[in-house]
Amino acid sequence: MNSFVLDTSVTASWFFEDEGGEYATSVLESLNEGEAVVPALWPLEVANVLVVAERRERCSEAEAVRFIELLEDLPITIDEDTAERALHATHQLAREYGLTAYDAAYLELAMRLGAPLATKDKQLAEAAQKAGVSLYRRNVM
Repeated sequence: MNSFVLDTSVTASWFFEDEGGEYATSVLESLNEGEAVVPALWPLEVANVLVVAERRERCSEAEAVRFIELLEDLPITIDEDTAERALHATHQLAREYGLTAYDAAYLELAMRLGAPLATKDKQLAEAAQKAGVSLYRRNVM
């Protein structure tokens, strides 16, 4: 089974049609044969994206709830060690690569698991490549 680290930029693009695209769609489709791993902060970030979208009237409460239900049905595993690493490894990566601590949590997880990172965030993608982490690319046959 293929495993990769999934960030919120990709997850959010599944919800907002105008932010989607080929890459986000291919990542979502890859969950048919693989699994994603996310840091423990991912559910909070996704919840925040949705509540802000509701407040800005980009979606209804029902649409947000339905999206959450769909996410819960996907093979996404939440890493339990995110908080334990936040004040050391994640903090150091944030400083070293000029990232937010939130983005550094995705980088730290990908490094720890030796897994590719699925992101649409340019700064995070650049940091990942500098750190020797591959970016997720779906193998299309």
